[in-house]
Amino acid sequence: MAGDHMATNGLVTVFGGSGFIGRHVVRQLARDGWRVRVACRRPDLAFFLQPLGAPGQVLPVQANLRDPASVAAALRNASAVVNLVGILAPSGKQSFDKIQAQGPGVVAQAAKDAGIDNFVHVSAIGADANSASAYARSKAEGEAGVRAAQPGAVILRPSVVFGPEDAFFNRFGTMSRFFPVIPVVGGDTKFQPVYVADVAKVVGLALQGKARRGKTYELGGPETKSFEELVRYVLAVANRDCRVAKLSFGTGKLMASVTQFLSSITLGFFPKLLTMTGDQVELLKHDNVMSDAAKAEGRTLEGLGLRPTAIEAIAPTYLYRYRKTGQYQEQRS
Repeated sequence: MAGDHMATNGLVTVFGGSGFIGRHVVRQLARDGWRVRVACRRPDLAFFLQPLGAPGQVLPVQANLRDPASVAAALRNASAVVNLVGILAPSGKQSFDKIQAQGPGVVAQAAKDAGIDNFVHVSAIGADANSASAYARSKAEGEAGVRAAQPGAVILRPSVVFGPEDAFFNRFGTMSRFFPVIPVVGGDTKFQPVYVADVAKVVGLALQGKARRGKTYELGGPETKSFEELVRYVLAVANRDCRVAKLSFGTGKLMASVTQFLSSITLGFFPKLLTMTGDQVELLKHDNVMSDAAKAEGRTLEGLGLRPTAIEAIAPTYLYRYRKTGQYQEQRS
């Protein structure tokens, strides 16, 4: 039940294991034979992870990056650590600064104090200390914090990650049900969407020592597509004839300030679907693809012997639900 190659019966603590990427990482590590301790803020919302392993193999525990004692407790007796904690936009006490800039260093230092040096940190392509985007800067600062405490850590930078629970394709699928026009800011910006299970496989390989220690890997899928092409792909699979309106970055910034204002005065009741931040617009000014250096040095999925999964192989299995008649569209048309 717990996998073909029970590589180890060590204990790995996964911070942020109940999120979108987390659930796939937990499943992979359980298959690889690890006992998995899932450290998250609300363990009561993480029990759905337990069937991903054999009975007792996956255990959620409470931990908060803003509380060092809880982080230390979550690491007790562990022999490896994965940090997946990240946010797309700040909310309440969950700020970029606390969660993405300082959080990874807190976990890495706590792991060092516990004598653990098998450490994997998931960051993002575009992490850049000099970026105009607070998200990208906080990701870079988080990486620096990890490197300071764990020089041998393997850092993974995926492009936009897709899979059944993603916040990317599903967002545009949902919008296609409600709006005749889909606004796209930065329509020419390039992405290299990577399948979430491929990212999870790399985490598994890194923990088994199959990735080069102290290196940063960039994870992208087999295709490079523009933002507009990806949105049009979602509309084609969902069989929706919405118009795509390409907006300039200036218009995008304006829209973002309006939606953020509406969100604040409605106490969060303004639809999240329509909320966009100025920081996200800033991020869209740069292509989100693997660097030539990473490809040349084999710091990629292919470099680890993995064949990246194509969008077409997976996305239709969950995007069909945005068709007018769901999965029965084919039979009826």
